[in-house]
Amino acid sequence: MLEQFTRTQLLYGEEAMEKFRSSRVAVFGVGGVGGYVVEALARSGIGALDLIDNDTVCLSNINRQIIATMKTVGQYKVDAAAERVHDINPDCVVRAYRCFFLPETKDQFDFGEYDYVVDAIDTVTGKLAIIESAKEAGVPVISSMGAGNKLDPSGFEVADIYKTSICPLAKVMRRECRKRGIESLKVVYSKEEPITPVGDCGEDTAKRAVPGSTAFVPSVVGLIIAGEVINDLAKAD
Repeated sequence: MLEQFTRTQLLYGEEAMEKFRSSRVAVFGVGGVGGYVVEALARSGIGALDLIDNDTVCLSNINRQIIATMKTVGQYKVDAAAERVHDINPDCVVRAYRCFFLPETKDQFDFGEYDYVVDAIDTVTGKLAIIESAKEAGVPVISSMGAGNKLDPSGFEVADIYKTSICPLAKVMRRECRKRGIESLKVVYSKEEPITPVGDCGEDTAKRAVPGSTAFVPSVVGLIIAGEVINDLAKAD
């Protein structure tokens, strides 16, 4: 066993660590939430990570995204994340895709190759395509609901999509999942009412509302998701 994972093995045991080493996890979206998912999975000994995101690091990411520093501004997020993973575990196989996952691009990915899928993207159409593809392949999937415009990191919990409330994104996802016959979906969400942002952050908001965010909310969501992935893989047959 690699020395850097000794403390993890004390809790999970050698058999589970081997499962982690032989697992391939896809993380769609490596921003505020997804970046922390990748970080925790790499530090847990996951052997292969597929990272999917077409965005680049910008200055406004620095307040909350673990891959965002003055050094990485301008880099593709998947490239910055891949470098960080290899600094943690050089043996991890990382596949970086500079691609936004949409229904039009889903055929580029074979979900049957994954042991677990993480949905940490923002667009409803993309989220639904990820979830449907994972369900069709019989692969476990966990989805992040709204983390923007919230201040209480202790309010997030794991639930089935049909047991969620308050969260506006979860409301939309419940409706759309029901339409598609998706019977269950593990999500991380919060009942905290979203805060209305004050003022303008200076970004182009003509086409979309830019949410406010902090260093301590998306990170918690990402770590909760990573914990679910690791614990589920440890229990898998």
